[in-house]
Amino acid sequence: MWVFLNDKFVDRKEAVVSVFDHGFLYGDGVYETLRAYGGRIFMLQQHLARLHRSGRSIGLDLPMPEKDWPALLSEAISRNGLTDAYLRITISRGEGEIGLDPALCPRPTVVILAKPFAPYPPALFLDGVSLTIVQVRRNLSAALSPQIKSLNVLNNILAKQEATRARAFDGIMLNAEGYLTECSVSNIFFVRGGRLCTPSLECGILDGITREVVLLLARENGVPIEEGRYNAEALRQADECFLTNTTMEVMPVRELDNMPVGSGRPGPLTLKLRELFRSNLSRFLG
Repeated sequence: MWVFLNDKFVDRKEAVVSVFDHGFLYGDGVYETLRAYGGRIFMLQQHLARLHRSGRSIGLDLPMPEKDWPALLSEAISRNGLTDAYLRITISRGEGEIGLDPALCPRPTVVILAKPFAPYPPALFLDGVSLTIVQVRRNLSAALSPQIKSLNVLNNILAKQEATRARAFDGIMLNAEGYLTECSVSNIFFVRGGRLCTPSLECGILDGITREVVLLLARENGVPIEEGRYNAEALRQADECFLTNTTMEVMPVRELDNMPVGSGRPGPLTLKLRELFRSNLSRFLG
């Protein structure tokens, strides 16, 4: 496996980061996860724009211009002999003396990983997954903006651990006001009365890129959309529910807290939007 580290590709055995790196010490850095289909990257420019936004938000200047990233990512795919790939860009504050001051780190650390994409089991898309509403609350937006894809994802890890203990596929976090936000690695949608509902950005969620694609496809196909503030009961009364992110695309949900959502099977609008996503995929490949 070839890994891009700082300024060159190296074998994974040589892809070593210092124990004094502030990404390791403090979670000080940003990242993006991308997916390639047949060597072409899904929503590439949008992912890169979000990476730059995250960097700016924490005062971290990316060490190379945006125009250079596509070639680097393509090389990461080709060097590893891949077509369908999982990619991750990680940029940390870099190596420096111990202390929180970013000025201690003269140069960011850059890592690009490219691995074969491991698809989710087909049964999950046929049957749907189970969710639980966890006690872990989503980070307060005023304390840490959800628009930053930070290396510090402890909030999400705690939610995932709680969901695992409940034998659920994932956990839904509420915000400090008790409204639905998102799962540990995905955005959430639900359907009631033919209307597609999803928590608004003001609830404290990441503006997922697949989320935006699904909203676009829904609008183009005349599906009524509502972005708002919803409590857990709204989800329990939903006719359908599904998750979105870069790797799972559109994932149906069959149950919430061991109770079926709607019929307990992937619903018609969920299936329609999944099919629209797949049939329109080429539009969104860079």
